[in-house]
Amino acid sequence: MATTLIRGGTVVSATGRTAADVLVDGGTIAAVLAPGSTLLGHDLAASVDQVLDATGKYVVPGGIDAHTHMELPFGGTAASDTFETGTRAAAWGGTTTIIDFAVQRAGERVEDGLAAWHEKAAGNCAVDYGFHQIVGGVDEDSLKAMESLVDEGVTSYKLFMAYPGVFYADDAQILRAMQKAAGLGLLTMMHAENGPAIDVLAAQLVAQGKTDPYFHGVARAWQLEEEATHRAIMLADVTNAPLYVVHVSAKQAVAQLAWARDNGKNVFGETCPQYLYLSLEEQLGAPGFEGSKWVCSTPLRARAEGHQDHMWQALRTNDIQMVSTDHCPFCFKGQKELGVGDFRAIPNGIGSVEHRMDLMYQGVVTGEITLERWVELTSTTPARMFGLYGTKGVIAPGADADVVVYDPAGHTSIGVGKTHHMNMDHSAWEGFEVDGHVDVVMSRGEVLVDDAGYHGRPGHGRYVKRGLSQYLV
Repeated sequence: MATTLIRGGTVVSATGRTAADVLVDGGTIAAVLAPGSTLLGHDLAASVDQVLDATGKYVVPGGIDAHTHMELPFGGTAASDTFETGTRAAAWGGTTTIIDFAVQRAGERVEDGLAAWHEKAAGNCAVDYGFHQIVGGVDEDSLKAMESLVDEGVTSYKLFMAYPGVFYADDAQILRAMQKAAGLGLLTMMHAENGPAIDVLAAQLVAQGKTDPYFHGVARAWQLEEEATHRAIMLADVTNAPLYVVHVSAKQAVAQLAWARDNGKNVFGETCPQYLYLSLEEQLGAPGFEGSKWVCSTPLRARAEGHQDHMWQALRTNDIQMVSTDHCPFCFKGQKELGVGDFRAIPNGIGSVEHRMDLMYQGVVTGEITLERWVELTSTTPARMFGLYGTKGVIAPGADADVVVYDPAGHTSIGVGKTHHMNMDHSAWEGFEVDGHVDVVMSRGEVLVDDAGYHGRPGHGRYVKRGLSQYLV
């Protein structure tokens, strides 16, 4: 097995930073050593297979994007990234593990949905991957099937309070699923929006001739996110089920999460880069049909209402624990265009898996978060939240050698033709500039990206069985 010494860098964890050299033996980290240490010999560099010079750079654990949707069928089409293209883009951006969503709909078997996603991913991924399970049809069969998920390494499942007729679960179904999950140790993930009310508002807007992408955000009003978040918290409280609310975008929803956490509840939330940087006015409100590129749910919120600033604050105060992407890419031509004349038909999703690490590092540059918090939000907490910590999310002996060398003196220009490896014909982040650069990406000891380019391959990524959440109080 090959050995690698990463020397001269600053190793950054969720709790601090220190000058250290990292020895990789095969697929795992063998040692983290003080610079110049002779513990393993007087000339360690001469005894290893390769030396990576990280002088002046940060050495951080590989990113974990715990919310992606590769190849997801949605809205009469499917997400444009395959597991091959999506994980390649992830690797380019310093993400070395994704957790995608296997899908079960009403009338389908949970076991079949999980098997289908295994088939999509197996042999195609450039980075390691795990699965959550969407339970889109809560009935006796699916509740019974949940009992086998933990043994499959799937320790979290997702319910939807939105999308009636597609994934929607009513309160009674949510209650029953949470009761089952609480007894199994499963973490309940929730898309918290009041779907039936949104459908009424959306239909009324279209009837008034208000069909542009901007009105997608108007129909999915923040009140309907706040209300659903509160309702999910109350149902979780009744059932004693831990709750994780996905893609939180409204500051009022954050207030509900903060209230629950202040009262000692096992309630957590994620946000996404789009809710930190993008807005209803600037992106969804772009001229003509251009705004369709940024149609996602929950929607982009009004900058004038201060949602973006509040999300950064929530990341600082740990009212929001982590940042995922909800990566669900669709091309503008032929996919987003399905909604010309009716925003309800625009496939919901933004592509970000390649840019999350960079976009969040820019928050370090601008003083929104600390360097340590960057690592915590993008790697360590995702590992702890979803039962991967120790193997993933940390640079320590025995952990997988998922390592990113990040250059704070580098620069990254995002956009098609610049930094863009996702299978999309546009970038939601066109024109964004980042004061930092992913220099080296290592997955289980293999260099996937360096200054010579991309060295990854389909099939390197392995399925990772996850344990129970390590974040619960």
